[in-house]
Amino acid sequence: MSPRKAAALRDGDGGRTLREHLIAAAERLISQRGTAGLTVRDIAREAQVADGVLYNHFADKEELLALALHAHVQSVERELGELPSRAGTGTVEGNLRAYLIHGLALHAAILPAFAGLISRPEVLTLFAGMPNPVGNGLGLRTALAGYLRAEQDLGRLAPDAGAEAAATMIVGACHELVLPHLLWGREPAAFEIPPGYVDDLVTTLMKGLAPARPA
Repeated sequence: MSPRKAAALRDGDGGRTLREHLIAAAERLISQRGTAGLTVRDIAREAQVADGVLYNHFADKEELLALALHAHVQSVERELGELPSRAGTGTVEGNLRAYLIHGLALHAAILPAFAGLISRPEVLTLFAGMPNPVGNGLGLRTALAGYLRAEQDLGRLAPDAGAEAAATMIVGACHELVLPHLLWGREPAAFEIPPGYVDDLVTTLMKGLAPARPA
C-alpha cells in the first residue's frame, strides 16, 4: 500500500478496507450532489487517493457507482427507521400511514440519484443484481404486501382483499407524487407531502381492505 493510501485510511475511517473507504467516499458524494456528472477524479479526491487507485479495487467506475448507490439507499433506509412488520400491533390504518410516509421520504431521497444514471444503464443493471436494500431485503412493495397478508390471517383485513394490489397502489402513489417533483427540477429538500394526502389515501384503501361488519 502506498503512503498516500495508508494516510487516507488512517484519517479516522473506522478500520475500513481501502475498497470500503472508496465506496464510502462515493456514497458521500452521491448523498451530497447526486450521481449526474460524478467522475472518477471526484471520487478519488473525496477519498484522498490517486485516480488510478480505484481501478485496483473495482472492475470499472460502473461497479463502484453501483456499490455506492446501494450503500446510499441502505443509509437512507436506516435513517428513516424500521417499517411496521409485525401484524396485530398498532392499527392497520396507522401502519399503512407509516408505510406511506416512509415510502414518500425514501423515494424523495433516492430517486434523484437514480435519475442521474438514466444515461448509464450498466450501473442500474449492476444495482438491480444486488440484494434489495429496502424492506429488510424484500423491497418496499413486497414487504408491505407480506404485512397485509399477515393482517388478513389475523382477521384484521378482509380475506379477499388484494394485498398485492394495495401494496402496489401505495408504492405507485409514492412514485406519482415524487417523480413530477423531480422532473420539474426541484431540490429534494423542498419536497413536501400535500396536506391530507396520506390520510385520504389510507382512508380510501381501508374501504377496500377492511373486513365486512356483521349485519
